[in-house]
Order: sequence, then structure tokens, then C-alpha cells
Amino acid sequence: MDYDYKFGNKAYKYFGDMGIEFKKFKIIAPEQEQDIQPGKEYLMETLPIFDNPNYKGSGKLKNKVAIITGADSGLGRAAAVAFVKEGAKVVIPYLNEDKDANFTKEYLEKLGGECLLIKGDIQDKSFSKQIVKETLDRFGKINILVNNAGVQYQSDTLECISDEQFDKTMKVNVYGMFYLTKEVLPYLHSGDSIINLTSVTTFYGEPQLIDYVTTKGAIVGFTRALARNLALKNIRVNAIAPGFYWTPLQPACWVKEKIPSLGADAAMARGAMPYELAPTFVFLASDDSSYVTGQVLHNNGGQVMG
Repeated sequence: MDYDYKFGNKAYKYFGDMGIEFKKFKIIAPEQEQDIQPGKEYLMETLPIFDNPNYKGSGKLKNKVAIITGADSGLGRAAAVAFVKEGAKVVIPYLNEDKDANFTKEYLEKLGGECLLIKGDIQDKSFSKQIVKETLDRFGKINILVNNAGVQYQSDTLECISDEQFDKTMKVNVYGMFYLTKEVLPYLHSGDSIINLTSVTTFYGEPQLIDYVTTKGAIVGFTRALARNLALKNIRVNAIAPGFYWTPLQPACWVKEKIPSLGADAAMARGAMPYELAPTFVFLASDDSSYVTGQVLHNNGGQVMG
């Protein structure tokens, strides 16, 4: 359903400064907030749609083993569903979202898939070792790594960002990716794939997410450098730069008044649901992208082009 929506003065001025006029756009969710990071899906008003019932797998990931960090909810959950439909076994490292994680596991098992949950903090280097050990103990191999877990905090100015917040954002979004990729790499072989999550915010410079944008920019550099480093081993490394998708990270970050307008500045004038990103994960994980490495795929509804 389309809604007529009037921005408050601050929001209207912000979007107006970008030279964009909005008349109609699709509201994904009503105003809401969570005071926890990275957020819990079961608490959200208007639950995200993470599975497209019309998506039918064709064995593209048959017998593959995929680690997807933070796949208890959000984009990671959508990726896990699509991977299982394509025949993969899935390992989900998650922080503390037990209810979301157990729901995801049960959902994947109802689809006929296998799922291993591993609880811990990706900031901790030893947790990466635990993830790899438990994955190998259960499934014997690793073929796909999706570095999806992350945090983001809304901060109006650079001065508002505490040293503690900056440190945490770096450690979760960058250090966690580095630690786990380094532990997984010895077990990857020709044809295997690494997928990193960056963000559209890196490409237009979201002014209220300075520390988050910094980490997502680092992920782009990491992806490109590692892709060249591993190219002759035929291990592909790519990134996805999502626009606004309705996930727990959004109400856990933004003030509630901003929630209804998120995604409105995209050319398609709407945000998206997680299931809409799932096929991109499958593409980068499968042989469909056998000649694709070092790339950033932009799934943002036209918010950033080129």
C-alpha cells in the first residue's frame, strides 16, 4: 500500500538539501525503537519478510557448508533460508539473540536443512577459532563465509561518538570479519567464496553514521585486496552494499521518528525486505559468479548509482 507522508521539518530539510522531492513512497514500518544492539527481530513491529515462497532452489549450493555471522535475524536469516533451499548446510554464529536464533534454526530444519548455532561475541578472537572448530567437527568442511554481523549507532556529530562506541563499532564490524576470515581461509579451496557486507552509506557518506561508514569503507578495501590476493587460488571475495532493508539493526539504531522515512531517498522510493537480497547472496556463493571477484554489488533501489 502507498501512503502520503509528510516529513517533519528536520527530515524534509535534510532530504531537500539533496535536491530530491518526495510525494509518495512505501512505508516499511511504523515508528519504533530498541535500546539494544544489534537488535532483536521478534520485538519488531511489522516483522521483516525473510522468505520468498516463490523462490525454488535448484541445487546450486548442494553439499556446501556456509558460515553466516549474525544470521539469527535480518539479512543473514534471509541468506540462510535461500542457502538451505539451494542445498547448503548452515552455521550461524550469533551474539545473544537466543529466541531469534532458535526460531531461525527451526525454520531451516522445517525446510529440510541442517543448521548449527554457535553463541558468542565476534569481537573475541578466540570465538572465531571456536566457530571453525565446531563447524569442522559437525560438517567436516567450509565452503562459504558470509561476514554479515555488525552494529551501527546514530550520532549527529563526530563529537557525539565516544571512544568506546568507535572501538566497539570497529571491533564488531572490522576486527570480527578479519579474525574469522583468517581462521576460515586455510580450509577454503578452489571455487569457494567469501562474501562481506558493506553498505550503501559508504558510497554517499551518511552524516549520522560516521563510525559505521568508516568500518564499511574498510570492508570495501579489505574485499578488493583479499580478492586479488586469492584470485589465483580461485577463491572469490566479493561484497554486497545493501540500501535500506527492514532488519533489527534499524530500530536499534535510529530514533523512532526516522523509521517511516527510511528508504524514501532511493530512486524506487521505498525500503526493502530481507528476502529481496537473498538471491544476491546465492549468486555470489555459487558457481553462477565463477568469474566475479573483488566486486561490490549494489542492492539499494537506486539510492546510489554508478
